[in-house]
Amino acid sequence: MKLSQLIFSFLMGYFSYSLIEILLRGYTHWTMCLTGGAVLTLLCAVNSRPAMTLIRSCLAGSLLITAIEFTVGFFDNIIMHWNVWDYSDMPLNFLGQVCVPFSCFWFLLCIPARGLCMAMNSRFAGMMYKKAVPIASEQP
Repeated sequence: MKLSQLIFSFLMGYFSYSLIEILLRGYTHWTMCLTGGAVLTLLCAVNSRPAMTLIRSCLAGSLLITAIEFTVGFFDNIIMHWNVWDYSDMPLNFLGQVCVPFSCFWFLLCIPARGLCMAMNSRFAGMMYKKAVPIASEQP
């Protein structure tokens, strides 16, 4: 992936996830904005693989997001005591940082995220192709 594509996917994830969280919870935290950016960038890299089916993409995305959510949650909530979220009252949670219901939600959220990543990957590939192939009128 080119640097411009990495930056664009990061910003899309940063703002998209922030918007989703504000709509669903009413607020967000700056670390979640950064996490959303990192997650979408990684999802776009995963979805750029030709053999990635929808189910594989959603499964890989759900596992990836859950792992990142645990890492950020451990830092934010357990080490720093910022109390950004607490899943302690959710079923099948681990240390209150991740839980199976949200992992399932991440699986479903990976469906539109895959479409967005594929559209961005296609757009950037098209831009690279246009730069690489001269237009007939530009040839001497």
